Amino acid sequence: MHPIVIIGSGMAGYAAAREFRKVNAEHELIMICADDAANYAKPTLSNAYTGKKAPEQIALGDAEKMAAQLNMQILNHTWVKSIDASAHELQLKNVDGQQSVQAYSKLVLAVGANPIRLAIAGDGSDDIHVVNSLNDYKAFRAQIDQCNEKRVVILGAGLIGCEFANDLQNTGHSVTVIDLAPLPLGRLLPAHVAEAFKSNLEETGIHFVLGTTVEKVTKDSDGYTVTLANGQSFKADIVLSAIGLQPNIALAKEADIHTSRGVITNAGLETNQPDIYAMGDCAEVNGTLLPYVMPIMQQARALAKTLNGEHTSVHYPAMPVAVKTPAAPLTVLPAPLDTDVTWETEETDDGMLAKATDSDGTLRGFVLLGASAGKQRLALTKLVPDLIPAAL
Repeated sequence: MHPIVIIGSGMAGYAAAREFRKVNAEHELIMICADDAANYAKPTLSNAYTGKKAPEQIALGDAEKMAAQLNMQILNHTWVKSIDASAHELQLKNVDGQQSVQAYSKLVLAVGANPIRLAIAGDGSDDIHVVNSLNDYKAFRAQIDQCNEKRVVILGAGLIGCEFANDLQNTGHSVTVIDLAPLPLGRLLPAHVAEAFKSNLEETGIHFVLGTTVEKVTKDSDGYTVTLANGQSFKADIVLSAIGLQPNIALAKEADIHTSRGVITNAGLETNQPDIYAMGDCAEVNGTLLPYVMPIMQQARALAKTLNGEHTSVHYPAMPVAVKTPAAPLTVLPAPLDTDVTWETEETDDGMLAKATDSDGTLRGFVLLGASAGKQRLALTKLVPDLIPAAL
């Protein structure tokens, strides 16, 4: 029997391995990844400064430790060049340039998502940081720790951009956030809640410049000049891009695995190719992309049973997302995109509660802004129908 192979050493890959080992301690398991295979939780990167965590303190275990812990072979610094779905084989190349073939019985794509990069002019554009991995974060921290004036420009007022802005402002940095959208978190929040969220962050000193985009980043004698499409410009010691992620689908497409925004799977996390599954940030499950922690855990539990011979569909209960912005405590359960909803808002002691109801009066999503509002999270979550119901 050939091994089960997991491509990717992020949260999804390790969750799949961990859950599989709970139901099967012996079947040969191999993880293949292009990086060093350090095990860490990516969401911790956006508030590591406030938590006073140095980059070297974030990893929970290196490849050697994780291989022993999970009775698994880890091929790190190794690239999967192609998948031969009919032969159940992978073409590999390692850091030394050596090529090899790896057979599999079942294959799990946990290849994550890549940062979207804007086409920005100027001789400083190559210095723009993204933080999508621990190695990215190490490079970002190495530069920002050397900055004298601590001026940070962040491109993107989405979830990650706002979390980094709050974290850096909390630690004595001067932060400017730029986004083409009229409000932060515009895809997650109704406008009136986004306005209140923005005001709370502005009270800490974060400066939002919205409705415009960056055209050019140029080097100068004391850092960078960031020039916007509206004619404004800002001085910066470091520029961070956090404008979103795109699922990594290139490897799947080349193997004739169906893709759309992500790698397309059914509720069983199965792709159109036999014995190939996808999970995590790369997976579009039943038409839905959910690049958050709770969906990954639900996927890993279901997939572990399937890999062990007990076909199991993933169950998506209502899964609120907690945004790590202490200056504006926020919990969001987005309403399904294909559902028409009406928002109703009520004020709380330190914020607001907004509910999204459908035409039948069923609660389909909500937003809790403020620490006191957050206490209602569990009660509200129970009222929202499952996104993917549990199998009968």
